[in-house]
Amino acid sequence: MQLVLLSGGSGKRLWPLSNDARSKQFLKVLKGENNQLQSMVQRVWGQLSRVGLAESTVIATSKSQVDIIQSQLGNQTSLIIEPSRRDTFPAIALAATYLYTVKEADLNEVVTILPVDPYVQESFFESIKALENVIHHSKAELALIGVKPTYPSAKYGYIIPKDEKQNQYFQVNRFTEKPTEEQAYELIEQGALWNCGVFAFKLSYVINILEKKGLPIQYEELLKKYDKLPKISFDYEAVEKEDNIVVLPYKDYWKDLGTWNTLTEEMDTTKIGKGIINMECENTHLINELDIPVTIVGVSNVVVAVSPDGILVADKEKSPRVKEIVGEFDSRPMYEERRWGWYRVLDHTKIKDGREVLTKRIGIKAGYNVSYQYHFKRSEVWTIIKGEGIFAHNDKLQVVRPGDVLKINVGEKHGLKAISDLEMIEVQSGSELIEEDIVRMFMKWDEVEEHCFSLSR
Repeated sequence: MQLVLLSGGSGKRLWPLSNDARSKQFLKVLKGENNQLQSMVQRVWGQLSRVGLAESTVIATSKSQVDIIQSQLGNQTSLIIEPSRRDTFPAIALAATYLYTVKEADLNEVVTILPVDPYVQESFFESIKALENVIHHSKAELALIGVKPTYPSAKYGYIIPKDEKQNQYFQVNRFTEKPTEEQAYELIEQGALWNCGVFAFKLSYVINILEKKGLPIQYEELLKKYDKLPKISFDYEAVEKEDNIVVLPYKDYWKDLGTWNTLTEEMDTTKIGKGIINMECENTHLINELDIPVTIVGVSNVVVAVSPDGILVADKEKSPRVKEIVGEFDSRPMYEERRWGWYRVLDHTKIKDGREVLTKRIGIKAGYNVSYQYHFKRSEVWTIIKGEGIFAHNDKLQVVRPGDVLKINVGEKHGLKAISDLEMIEVQSGSELIEEDIVRMFMKWDEVEEHCFSLSR
């Protein structure tokens, strides 16, 4: 069996911690080992490792999430990088061609697709393993996992199985997407299951769909055409058109942590970061990513979330509305986690003459480096405030320490490696301060050193 984790989304249901650069699966708010906080993706990857599935798992994601995945999981994961966001069918199709032509998987190999952020017990992955036998035994085109509902929710899709049970699975009768609570209650009475977004098929199933559509089945060829693929869901393209589908019921714990009220229910502490929640408060949570203290007095059933992107104070039951309320916000992310560390935007000013000034606090982990790069439209000033590093500037290397000020003009090549955990203040100044104004020469530091040493000989 091959597993594909779908890691997409840039939603704002968990604003202000989630943004265009940091989706909900990367928020470190759950209890991990040794009293360390972990994210949903770290939790799931740990579970996959413990049940022996990590080695056969790949993650399909967008370019914008590569750095944060590598920061949280290291380089141990195989990534399928989508050139652009095109919805679930293109993502799964690209993953299928990768398994077929790069990993040379057999067409009869069972492929299981699941979200990167389910909140489940490890028994859930035993059900995932069982999907392989279900596909072979039932000869169905698709096999799904359905979760036994615990209440009539209006936010989930429902799978209505046929009455005839075959071994441990049922034939699927139909699907209902996000009914009213009254309709959901009736569906549960009929034996309906929540659709948790987990399904399996033989690799040949998707390869055949691509061939029928006249699309490439070779990974590199499909990659070239990816931006022109229609934005369409796998449910619409395949599931809703397929008659031969079975569902395997799962009766243990499963939860979607997609809103503040559901997420805080699974947090091990009521307070993360600086602040005080006084004794009068009940069922109140504080998540504070800033260095300023937050005090909460006399309010209950509330979530207070504070990040560089904003501040949320919300009644927990009404917190799901935050997505629609902040949907019109169009500001750049103020915090990002990268493969080498993190950065936080401290200030962004646009001056009347057309120039911009952007100030960041940047942290680089010991042993890691930012790329050797240059810019066309901005200059930078770096002030080292913590740690020790090696600064590469116009093909020359020098050691830098706290108090050093490094000036980088437009077009000058520069990079930095941290010897110990390093922090600096970066001030960018130019006509357009965008991510696209970066020309990367080298990503790996040994390439930077080899380049600089060769020119100095």
